[in-house]
Amino acid sequence: MIIARNVPAIYFAMTDSKIFFYLCLSLIVGVFASSAFAVLLDFSFNEAVFLFICACLAVSGIILISVFWGQKNVVVLGFCLIFFALGFFRHQAQELGIKNNELKKYNNSGEEIILTGAVVREPDVREKSGKLTIGNIEVQNYGSMSRSFEGKILATIPRYPEYKYGDKLRITGKLETPAIFEDFNYKDYLEKEGIYSVLYLPTVELLENQANRGHVFAIFGKILDFKGRLRQGIYQNLPLTQSSVLAAMILGDNSAISDELKQELNFTGSRHIIAISGMHIVIIVNLLMILLLGFGLWRGQAFYIAIIIISVFIFMTGLQPSGIRAGIMGGLLLLGQKVGRKSASFRSIILAAAIMLAINPMLLFHDVGFQLSFLATMGIIYLESSIRDWLKFLPENNFFKLKSMISMTMSAQIFTLPILIYNFGNFSLVSLLVNILILPAVDWIMIFGFIYAGSAAVSSILGWIISFPTWLLINYLLKIVELFSKLNWLAIDFKNIHWFWLVVAYLIIGILSWKLFQRRKLKFLDY
Repeated sequence: MIIARNVPAIYFAMTDSKIFFYLCLSLIVGVFASSAFAVLLDFSFNEAVFLFICACLAVSGIILISVFWGQKNVVVLGFCLIFFALGFFRHQAQELGIKNNELKKYNNSGEEIILTGAVVREPDVREKSGKLTIGNIEVQNYGSMSRSFEGKILATIPRYPEYKYGDKLRITGKLETPAIFEDFNYKDYLEKEGIYSVLYLPTVELLENQANRGHVFAIFGKILDFKGRLRQGIYQNLPLTQSSVLAAMILGDNSAISDELKQELNFTGSRHIIAISGMHIVIIVNLLMILLLGFGLWRGQAFYIAIIIISVFIFMTGLQPSGIRAGIMGGLLLLGQKVGRKSASFRSIILAAAIMLAINPMLLFHDVGFQLSFLATMGIIYLESSIRDWLKFLPENNFFKLKSMISMTMSAQIFTLPILIYNFGNFSLVSLLVNILILPAVDWIMIFGFIYAGSAAVSSILGWIISFPTWLLINYLLKIVELFSKLNWLAIDFKNIHWFWLVVAYLIIGILSWKLFQRRKLKFLDY
C-alpha cells in the first residue's frame, strides 16, 4: 500500500464511525459551553446575541466545508463547528423557553384558574397523597376564551380517587412557583423536566379516561398496567422495606423507600443500586439473549425481540435519564452482537449523551444522576484496566471476581468523587468497602427479582416460593448498608466548594486517566 507524502496520517484513520463520534462530541461541547455561561458564570444571552453567535459558528463551518471540500479533515472540522452551534443553540433555546414561558405568569398571582390537561406521566402515588404531571394545558379563564400553553404543571392531590396516565382532567386551583430550599433547588429540578408550576390540593374533575384517548395513550397505559401488576406481585410476599428496594431496582419506583434508608444508602455510597443503570440493562440483555437463543431463535430474530423488550422496560421505568442512557448502550451492545462487531464503549456513551442532550439539554448541568451515570461509566472505561493491573496480588476466579469488583468500584468512585463532593458536601470513607461487599449480591437480586415479580403476578404460590432467596439477598444488602451507615465518624465534610475546584479536579483526573489509558494501549501493542 502506497501512502502519499505530506498527508496527515489522521486523514486515513478518519472512518465514518469516527466522524460521527466527533459530530456527537461537538454537539455535547456546544451544550456544555452554553450551560457553563448560564449556570457557572450566571450570564444569559438575549435572543439577538445568542442567534448571532450561533450564526457565526454555523457560517464558519459552512465556509470551511465549501472552500476546503477536497480536504476531509477540514471538512469534518467544518461540520463539527456546525454541530457545536447546534448544541449551543439547543440549550439557549431551551433556556429562553423556560424564561419566557407564559404559564409561569400565573404563578403566585393568587388568582384561581381553571385548566384542562392530560396526565402525561405515571402518577406518583404515596401513602396519603399523589402527584400528577399535567401536560397539553389549556387555561379556561384566559379572558373569554381558552388558550394553550407550553410546559407542564405538577399537582399534589389526595390519595383517592386515583387517576391514570392519559386521563384528561379539569383542574381548578392556584399556581405557585416551585420552592427553592436551602440544600435543594426544587425549582431547577422541575424545570429540567419542563415543569414550571405546582398546584397543591386543587379541585380535580375527570373529563375523559385513558381508554378513550387514542392508541398511543392506550399502549403506554397497558405498559403501566403491566408495571402495576409486577409491583403488586413484588409487595405480595416481601416485607415493605425489601419490597421497596426491589421495586426501585427492577421497576425504577423508589416512592416507597423510606427517608432513613435513602440517607443510609447516600452515606455508604450505594444509592446507585436503586437507580436503573447500565448494570441493570446488561443483566437484562444477557438474560434475554440466553432465553431467546435457548428457545431456538436465530440471533437476528432474538435481537429485534430483545430491543422491543428493553424499550418497553425503559418506558415502564419512567424514562429516567440513567435508564435511557443504559437502554441506548444496551441497544448498541445488542447491535454489535447481531452484526458481529464489538461496540466501542466510549463512542457508545457519547452517542447516548448526544441523543439525550439533543432532547433535553438541561440534563447536563441540572441532573446529578445524569452526571454520575456518565462519569461512572467513563471511569470504568479509562481507569478500570489500569487499576486491575495494580491489583495483580488479589485472587480472581469465575465465581468470586474480587479484583474486578474492586477495580470497577474504585474507577467509578474516582470519576464521581468530585461531583459528589461539589453537590452533597461530604464523602464517606466506607463507600468503597460497602460496594465491594454488596455488588456480588446485586446481580442475583436482579435475576431472582425479575423471576419473583413475574411469578408472583401469575401464581401466588410460585411467587411465595421464589420470594425466599430474593428476601435473603436483599436482606443481606440492607444489613451491610445499615451496619456501615452507623460509622458516621468516617464521613469527611466539605462546605461551599467553588466550581473552579471542580474543573481543576476533573482536569487532573482526565489528564492522568488518559495517560494511563494510552500507556496501557502501548504496552498491549508492544506485547
